[in-house]
Amino acid sequence: MTVSTPGIQDITTGPSIGLYDSLNTRWHRAALWSFLVVVLFHWSEHIVQAYQFFVLHWPRPRSMGLLGMYYPWLMKTETLHYGFALVMLIGLWVLRKGFTGTSYKWWMVAFWIQFWHHIEHFILFYQAQTHHYWFGGTVPTSVGQIWIPRIELHLIYNALVFIPMVIAMYYHAYPPAQDAVKMACTCAHQRTPYKAAA
Repeated sequence: MTVSTPGIQDITTGPSIGLYDSLNTRWHRAALWSFLVVVLFHWSEHIVQAYQFFVLHWPRPRSMGLLGMYYPWLMKTETLHYGFALVMLIGLWVLRKGFTGTSYKWWMVAFWIQFWHHIEHFILFYQAQTHHYWFGGTVPTSVGQIWIPRIELHLIYNALVFIPMVIAMYYHAYPPAQDAVKMACTCAHQRTPYKAAA
């Protein structure tokens, strides 16, 4: 025999959405901001590295960013770089469902560029693990490094991923009318909060 208490809902039979759907609906804004913090930290490392090389005129091997000044062994490992490229790829993929229309298109541009960037880091990671260097190099060398030195190349790659991400987030926060009606999160300014299906 079940006892019913008026005014109290049974939380076990109500609608439930999983983590993936929550990250793209009610938690999308928080997830995007968290992801953006990680991306900006990574950007700051590349900017410091470029400053060390181009402004302070440090040698390339010594220009390892802020983290590399304190943990040079960490910055020399391809595992860290490949791991971050993978985190970026996963973040872009997981959070894509919260975007609609124009913002979705720009977000996927960032995803596909990051997909290639991730391949480049996998090539470096593979060479570091096997000590079989490609393109006649004596150190791990990616495809892009055939033409562009590593510091400059990864500044370019990160810019090529970051710019469409920012455009996507702008169109997500200020969506065109036809996109706004399809949104299931609270990221857009002046929208009613997300409500779970009753």
